[in-house]
Amino acid sequence: MDLSQLTLRDKIGQMFFIGIPGAEYDEQTRELIDEIKPGGICLFARNIKTPEQTRRLLDSLVDALPVLPALSLDQEGGLVDRLRRLLEPMPPASAFYDDQDVREFAAIIAEAIRILGFNMNFAPVVDVLTADRADTNSGLYSRIFGRDTEDTTELAGSFLTALQENGVVGCLKHFPGLGAAPVDSHEELPTIEISGYELHSTDLQPYRTLFSSARVHAVMTAHAVYPNTTLLDRDEGGRLFPSSLSQSAVSDLLKQELGFDGVAITDDLEMGAIKRNYGIGEACVTAVNAGEDMLAICADQSSIREGYSYVRSAAENGHISSTRIDDACRRIVKLKQELKPSLPFDLSRLQQLSVAVRDLRSRLKE
Repeated sequence: MDLSQLTLRDKIGQMFFIGIPGAEYDEQTRELIDEIKPGGICLFARNIKTPEQTRRLLDSLVDALPVLPALSLDQEGGLVDRLRRLLEPMPPASAFYDDQDVREFAAIIAEAIRILGFNMNFAPVVDVLTADRADTNSGLYSRIFGRDTEDTTELAGSFLTALQENGVVGCLKHFPGLGAAPVDSHEELPTIEISGYELHSTDLQPYRTLFSSARVHAVMTAHAVYPNTTLLDRDEGGRLFPSSLSQSAVSDLLKQELGFDGVAITDDLEMGAIKRNYGIGEACVTAVNAGEDMLAICADQSSIREGYSYVRSAAENGHISSTRIDDACRRIVKLKQELKPSLPFDLSRLQQLSVAVRDLRSRLKE
């Protein structure tokens, strides 16, 4: 992808990571893809019915777009298992204690999703859930590797490395950390009452370590506020911005202080934490100005169109600078250079991988 050949409209499209309505490349989906020309597409259970249908859908999306899209899903295992209709149910991250088991798990996932046509996975979770945080209602308990900073870093790092060694780009989440969240950000905006010291010594440690020791191409930012830290950007009404919309979190902390040069992606902007407090269009513009490179809007087509329209208008009238747009696209180009082609469709190999999942799950229970 040559940035010099892209129009402003094309650049804005590259910054959107969207969901699509159904399981087929129908007229409704075609119109949405033609209008937005998104840089990324994420599939959910509503889009994944059979192996053949999933591969057909993803191939159609690639054929429809002028620039290769990042094609992702949230394949963590456990509660977040988008492939449960296609393969044996996968164990959750919390079931793993051994580095080699984690690597095997990631390799199975990578091969399976490449056969289906994906090139990216929104995993692993690197939130830290220590013993004193275990009674929170964040919904993260089974989604996290390890029960302290060191184990989380080691096991999630092994998952990321094996995933990418097997041809799938991973994405660390949820920056700067949801381990201490008292509520689930899918439902409402968490206020995380930890100190700046705890944030840096516990929640940011996996990022700091993995940025220096692993090839991290993407980070997903959380929707949460941290009132006892330096992440204190406020909106016009005096409310703290959630980290996903905060310049001090994305530009200052993630990109400058921690030196991350990959793609910063928002968590889904339709989640309750954002939707109950901001309009989608307003949130998208604020997120881009905060330093987000890609905006995830994963369900409602009107929300996707509204977000795209707001960002495009803001870029055209100077409320988002051309420098900010170009930096986002530079990072997206860099990520897309890591995307690998899909593997040949092989139903029998998927069945073998399903057996491997069952065997791994049984071994973990021993």
